Amino acid sequence: MGKDPSCSIPGAVDYSNVTIVNYAAEPAPGDYQQAMQLANGEAEQRLGEYMLLSWYDRDRDFESPQHASECHENSAIPSYVDYAIYHGATLKIDFEQGRFVFFYMPVEL
Repeated sequence: MGKDPSCSIPGAVDYSNVTIVNYAAEPAPGDYQQAMQLANGEAEQRLGEYMLLSWYDRDRDFESPQHASECHENSAIPSYVDYAIYHGATLKIDFEQGRFVFFYMPVEL
């Protein structure tokens, strides 16, 4: 029996419509709250009105949307990334190679 192509799991994220900012703050943010303030400022500069779609805090191993990883247990793509890409993210802000990651989309007025 062959594999159903509609159930295939992609091996890599398609970032073709996403601007990626590897944020190098000096000094580095001390915690998630500081990183989020910096990321929100960058998002406002780049997008104007924006919506934070998903985020990850490696220090505390927290993500939003919460519990999304339960559906991605064996997936090569983290759930917060998958959620953001499939909900229209156009901006990814990454601190310290994945320590804090934020995905945004512009709000159309």
